[in-house]
Amino acid sequence: MMTIDEGVGHDVTTAGIIVLEDDDAVAHAMAAWLMQSALDKEDGPLVLALSGGTTPKRLLEVMAGPEYVARFPWKKCQFFYGDERHVPPDDPDSNYHMSCEALFSHVPVPPENLHPVPTGGSPEADAAAYEAELKKLYGAETFESGRPLFDVVMLGIGPDGHTASLFPRQPVLEETRRWVSTCVPDDAPHVRITLTYPAIHSSRHVVFLLTGSEKAAMLKRVRRGDDASLPSSRVTTEGTMTFVIDRAAAEDLSDER
Repeated sequence: MMTIDEGVGHDVTTAGIIVLEDDDAVAHAMAAWLMQSALDKEDGPLVLALSGGTTPKRLLEVMAGPEYVARFPWKKCQFFYGDERHVPPDDPDSNYHMSCEALFSHVPVPPENLHPVPTGGSPEADAAAYEAELKKLYGAETFESGRPLFDVVMLGIGPDGHTASLFPRQPVLEETRRWVSTCVPDDAPHVRITLTYPAIHSSRHVVFLLTGSEKAAMLKRVRRGDDASLPSSRVTTEGTMTFVIDRAAAEDLSDER
């Protein structure tokens, strides 16, 4: 089973890299690791921030399989979202809608353990409401070093280097106080609500899931960590960071393998 080393780095330049055969292998390995992490945790629920996108969707589909329906400790997990489009929850573009179709409509997760981003009010009010929900879970108004908010934050990388809904050229990239904020991309549809860098930083594990050759060139650029115009390159964590990728996404990292 895939293991994520406690000693790997805290940013994109020092993060661990796990290369698997293909997207299916990535999904199955991540599902197994999440289940074991949840089973092993004894000091409270496993708190996850889910990601949208094709690779995370495949992961959720794997977790909807019979093995996970029966064995995954659904009652021990709290499911949040790293970002959301400000659309109704039944909109095809909604990350919540995707996750329900792929996973949550098939498994016995308690409704109170599933935390969709609210989208019924203004983006600003909904972002503030989600931040308040996270603070209630955390039990404090500010982050404390050594007491992370999330056990696992799952992220991807877009073709422009964005991650979650931290898009290039947007004010949210400079947010240092708020845990959740809004973003209006200039190259993608929909107003977004997203975790900020400080909220992502307060995590035990940040895991980038990347598959496909179309991710290879951008992954190499992000991995260098020297281009501040790429939002993914600015992600840090107080815990560990790992890229879990397939061979196609790793094709430009031959000097690291």
